[in-house]
Amino acid sequence: MANDTKVFEPGEPLSTARPVAVSWKAAGHRLVVDRLARRLVTLGGVAIIGSIFAILFVIASEVYPLFKKPTASLVQTVSTGFAAAPLGVGVDEYREIAYLVGPSGIRFHRVTDGSPFPEMALLGLGTARVVSTSPLGRGPFALGLSDGRVIPVEVKFNVAFQEGRRTITPDLAAGDPFMADPAGRPIQRLAYAVTKAGPLTAAVVGPKDIVLVTVKETKALIGPATKEEARETLAVPVEGEISAVALDGRGEDLFVGASSGQVVRVDLRDPAAPKVDEPVLLTSRTGVGLTVLGFLIGDRTLVVGDAAGAVRSFQLLQSDGGQRRLTKIYDFAPHVAPVVAFAPSRRDKGFVTADATGATHLQYGTTGELLIAIQAEGQKPAALSFAPKADGLLLADGGGGLSHWLVNNPHPEATLKSLFGRIWYEGYNAPEYVWQSTGGTDDFEAKFSLAPLIYGTLKGTLYALFFAVPIALCGALYASQFMHPTLKGVLKPTVEIMAALPSVVLGFLAGLWLAPQVEKVVPGLFLTPFVIPLMILLAVFGWRFVPAAFRRRVRPGTEVALLVPIALLGGWLSFLLGGVVERLFLSGDYRGWLLSMLGLTYDQRNSLVVGIAMGFAVIPIIFTIAEDSLSNVPQHLVAGSLALGATRWQTALRVVFPTASPGIFSAIMIGFGRAVGETMIVLMATGNTPVMDWSIFNGFRALSANIAVELPEAPVGGTLFRVLFLAALLLFVMTFIVNTAAEMVRLRLRRKYRYL
Repeated sequence: MANDTKVFEPGEPLSTARPVAVSWKAAGHRLVVDRLARRLVTLGGVAIIGSIFAILFVIASEVYPLFKKPTASLVQTVSTGFAAAPLGVGVDEYREIAYLVGPSGIRFHRVTDGSPFPEMALLGLGTARVVSTSPLGRGPFALGLSDGRVIPVEVKFNVAFQEGRRTITPDLAAGDPFMADPAGRPIQRLAYAVTKAGPLTAAVVGPKDIVLVTVKETKALIGPATKEEARETLAVPVEGEISAVALDGRGEDLFVGASSGQVVRVDLRDPAAPKVDEPVLLTSRTGVGLTVLGFLIGDRTLVVGDAAGAVRSFQLLQSDGGQRRLTKIYDFAPHVAPVVAFAPSRRDKGFVTADATGATHLQYGTTGELLIAIQAEGQKPAALSFAPKADGLLLADGGGGLSHWLVNNPHPEATLKSLFGRIWYEGYNAPEYVWQSTGGTDDFEAKFSLAPLIYGTLKGTLYALFFAVPIALCGALYASQFMHPTLKGVLKPTVEIMAALPSVVLGFLAGLWLAPQVEKVVPGLFLTPFVIPLMILLAVFGWRFVPAAFRRRVRPGTEVALLVPIALLGGWLSFLLGGVVERLFLSGDYRGWLLSMLGLTYDQRNSLVVGIAMGFAVIPIIFTIAEDSLSNVPQHLVAGSLALGATRWQTALRVVFPTASPGIFSAIMIGFGRAVGETMIVLMATGNTPVMDWSIFNGFRALSANIAVELPEAPVGGTLFRVLFLAALLLFVMTFIVNTAAEMVRLRLRRKYRYL
């Protein structure tokens, strides 16, 4: 048999390489496809980043107007030909017609050129002169005459539209004059309010004398109505002379200011028996006279201006002893000269003050901040008016001049202080963080503090993670390192399906079913973290005494199936013991015990319910990502650890877990982002109350839920609308910062364990 063995020469290859068939056409096609795919992927990435920046730009563009500086610009100054210094000035809502109060009555003028309207006689004036007026712009007001009489007056503007043109016609309605001071002394200063009981007038007729006049009208079935007048003369116990008076719209509190700086409150809840309080000093320092007194809209905040130029605000607050006392709220930006005029806004808590030099300040009563400062050159305002829409000012001087200023201040309620700081709101005993965007009356003080919403967002997120993270991480560790592959193939998809449950369904179940059930078993629920682990440890200890023949029948990694009934038994035992603990140690009522011993109230929809429900939504995300990270740890690390004698538990904790820590941290941060942005569960299971309290037994309001509730009803372009966009921006920034920090930590951990 011939020997076919081939002898190779040195350097000769053992086999001959077959030539590779190269198709230039196919190669070119692959090159084109590769380039196209690369560009599409790049374009997709750029598009995603661009979309994120576009969203950020849209949100920021809605937020930016909140922080634009308010402005005021002089439209024009006209001459009205008014001979005397006006006692008061007012304007219609369109800033087209102004009315001035003078000795001969009320005159109407066009704001554009100062031209007068036909004179409207003031019935009942006779030979007397108008010497005082109550504050204008609050509806009906009154004129004080030189002969001691008072005339109720109401100015209206009738608006008509014809062929797209607006026509405004002024109307003057005067009531029947009544005698305030039978002695006929001139009415030096006047305050007037239309109360439920009838008109109430406070007329200053002497240095320290005030006459209170109430008019009650009784309607008869037959014949004209009859009016009954009642007078009460008060001698106000102040030093110096009365220099200003202010009466609230309810007719309950009269404040009298004096040239000595003292202010006296007169309780008029019973006009027949007024109560005079002790005088208090409200000016900036002793010896400075009080020049201006006035209420902001709502008649809860009293503004005081003095001869030193100081402007301060006060509120009537109830002390611990039950007495109502004037409490200083803010010191506003002062003037350089005595304050001579004051006008409140009829839309918000803003107001305008003017001093003797013509300097005018627009300030905001809620925040105590100066918004606009105007210096009217060469003018010494005698009267001041804030337009009804808070978009203009009218300054009338003693020479017949009338200056019209346009005010651009659409969002006075929103400042950094009001959005993130403590504010002393009307009716509160101290500055607080409060969110209450809407109210039932026009004089409602909007409260836009975002602090309770940020607080609630973090509170709900932390309680959800407190519930979800231990369960998800422990489950992921067991599933990846100890569970049998067959059981894992069933369990992991089941947990992932949990993530597909709509959050509105979870919120619905949490609010309507879970919350009432949790309320019944709270003591037992707090025992479960102790009883269930104890039962499992006892079961593991008892497993040692089970016959070896039976233990060998249980496949490694399926032991968890045997622990399920043990855990259920532990839960049942926890709820059983909870009732015993409540009867023995909590006086039979845990809610009453929490309130009496810890000062905590239990709300049915609370953070505990949210933690369970939102944790149920977050667990699948954390479990899936953490399990993938743990399962992808290189097997040579696991094998090396086991070969060196480490147990599987030691290997899992000291080798696998640290190596997978970047992925585990990312899982927790993604779960954090999921919890921060959750809306429906928080909305339906918390009560949506904006409180700042870490108690697990009450609710909260989150940024996301607040946006979902209030944005559909917010006027487009209004302050609430833009503040809600600011809340969305904060939510965006919070998640961006957390994700960025998480990525930095993940990369650092990855570099730390990359060489294992």
